[in-house]
Amino acid sequence: AEFKKVFFEVPHLQRTTKHISDPLHGSAAKRINMFLRWMVREDNKGVDLGIWKNISTAALSCPLDVHSGNVARKLGLLARNQNDSKALAELDTNLRFLDANDPVKYDFALFGLGVFEGF
Repeated sequence: AEFKKVFFEVPHLQRTTKHISDPLHGSAAKRINMFLRWMVREDNKGVDLGIWKNISTAALSCPLDVHSGNVARKLGLLARNQNDSKALAELDTNLRFLDANDPVKYDFALFGLGVFEGF
């Protein structure tokens, strides 16, 4: 929510506001969470850049979309049917139970099982 507020403090075309979601309005904020994952997490595969060292991976949320949501439901990590901020909070709680320090490390597995494996 703070990112969106600061981002749109500068003059901008009104149509651009639809491209930045707001978790305070119920969004799972997939794009923002994906961006934060790339910037904060560091891996040896070159996907996650890890250039923002002042944010802990424990503070990240998993990017939630239709694929990761469906797989999370099949694995019992998510009961809520909608992919919204409430579902993200539920998924966060369950992923933090598995790894409180880096709950987002499961993102690619959840997404990949849904897209590539047809899980």
